[in-house]
Amino acid sequence: MKKTASPEQVTQLLIEWSNGDKAALDKLIPLVYDELRRLARYYMRRERAGITLQTTALVNEAYLRLVDQKNVHWQNRAHFFGIAAQLMHRILVDQARKRYNAKRGGDVWNLPIDGGSPKQLTQFKTERIFHFDWSRNTKQLAYARVLLTANVVLISNFR
Repeated sequence: MKKTASPEQVTQLLIEWSNGDKAALDKLIPLVYDELRRLARYYMRRERAGITLQTTALVNEAYLRLVDQKNVHWQNRAHFFGIAAQLMHRILVDQARKRYNAKRGGDVWNLPIDGGSPKQLTQFKTERIFHFDWSRNTKQLAYARVLLTANVVLISNFR
């Protein structure tokens, strides 16, 4: 039998959970699970063929990230599902980045225009590059291994 709840009941459970009531979370999950699966199916339909992540795994990963949220004061069910949708999107983006990096590698190479042999500038084992940019004179390369700009590396004098 499918459990249904009014938006007000879900909102009340979210508020109780925000206030530290763990039992409210146990009551909440069966009430929102079907909607989380619907969201996951929506995002999975938009993905390319061949993705290894399944709908249930996406829901479970989003659930783990939702319950790990600190200092969130849930306002209502729309707020909850909005955050859940953002988390699902981020999970799928992370998966796509992992697939891309596994396929293409995460290193930067210098390929001279004159046809000289390519030179590897970085050698990462597990890290990936999220963004890189050359200086105007092309003598320096800056790259970020994470999304935060606090972790930017500048490479100089490599030519």
